[in-house]
Amino acid sequence: MVDLVVFGSVALDSIKTPFGSAEKTLGGSGTYASVAASFFAKPGIVSAVGSDFPTEEMDFLKKKGIDLAGLELLPGKTFYWKGEYGMDINVAKTLDVQFNVLKDFKPRLPEAYRKAGFLLLANNDPEDQLSVLGQMEKRPTLVIADTMNYYIEHKRDKVLEVVKKADICLMNDGEARMLFNTPSLVKAAKEILKLDSKLAIIKKGEHGALLTTEQGSFVAPAYPLEDVVDPTGCGDCFAGALMGFLASQGKVNEDLMRKAIIYGSTVASFNAEGMGMERLKTLTKKEINERFNEFKDMVRF
Repeated sequence: MVDLVVFGSVALDSIKTPFGSAEKTLGGSGTYASVAASFFAKPGIVSAVGSDFPTEEMDFLKKKGIDLAGLELLPGKTFYWKGEYGMDINVAKTLDVQFNVLKDFKPRLPEAYRKAGFLLLANNDPEDQLSVLGQMEKRPTLVIADTMNYYIEHKRDKVLEVVKKADICLMNDGEARMLFNTPSLVKAAKEILKLDSKLAIIKKGEHGALLTTEQGSFVAPAYPLEDVVDPTGCGDCFAGALMGFLASQGKVNEDLMRKAIIYGSTVASFNAEGMGMERLKTLTKKEINERFNEFKDMVRF
């Protein structure tokens, strides 16, 4: 039995930053989120890979305790993304995208996943996100959905439908401004709440995250890294660790959500220290807890 279900892409990425590069390294929104969640709970991933997907990467996912019953192996090539970062490390320039086996992939939840109490709809087509949510046997304790500017631009109505049906919709500051046509993140967060979301969480990259409820707001800092090597997947790590922690608690309230956001920021900060998933592959729970405690000292006043 899995504690949470993660629906998102599993990919092979080629990445170049001012501080390093990697060719066809493990990536994808579902992968980053699942690995981050695995430090706290047992996730099951829903996605597809091609026959070119490396055996050693499949073994790594198994070693992390991620259930792969929902990961389909299809003939063809794995989803591929190639991107480059300049000195503004928060902005990625996409050089190539090949959907490959994900082009016509329709997610199907294994029977054992349909009763999971927590569902993370990682960055993906909003129509597929709605399909996955519709396959759950009962309403999960918590549904979190992520999105991106491409879907906001091309499928805005469907994105808004996802926001309305999810308990929490994650998006970064640019996506929030774009979706609600406002320069104010506070106004954007309030618009999210109007769409029946219990909470609004807006990711601000190196500036942390903003949590908004009907009762007020919580501003979480980002961990001040001296050397950011590669930010690829940091937003997905944030979502995965946040959801993994909440799944480990089996319930959701505002106090736990604040703690979950700090855990999300903690795991995301480690991810930025290496190319691709390099740092996550060596990360330990002890390191996570130590940095989490540093976070508490940083914001105490």
